[in-house]
Amino acid sequence: MRSIVIAAAGLALAACAKSPDSIAPSYVSEVSYQGYTCGQLADESLRLNSALATASVQQEKARTNDTVGVILIGLPVSSLSGDNIAPEIGRLKGEQEAVRKASMIKRCSAAPAPTPAAKSAKTS
Repeated sequence: MRSIVIAAAGLALAACAKSPDSIAPSYVSEVSYQGYTCGQLADESLRLNSALATASVQQEKARTNDTVGVILIGLPVSSLSGDNIAPEIGRLKGEQEAVRKASMIKRCSAAPAPTPAAKSAKTS
């Protein structure tokens, strides 16, 4: 009986929201940024960094709520209610990479590097 409870808890934890740092970027083509100037690419990079920081904070809250939900009632409540925004974080990371590639192709000087989600979330 105890092993069934442990297995069920393990499955419930596996369904919890992922850490923002563990979410892989989705593929986004840099072609969509071809028409941007270097200044526009820099602005877009800053916008994406800000959006990713905000989304990462929300994802961490979902992760925390899932953990508490699993401990208290055995269900990852945020993941079940739609608060898990892992696909959005993957898209934002993919867009950051596409902007970085477009900046390299255009040979823009020192495009802002993506800010790690964890650092951005901690400073907010």
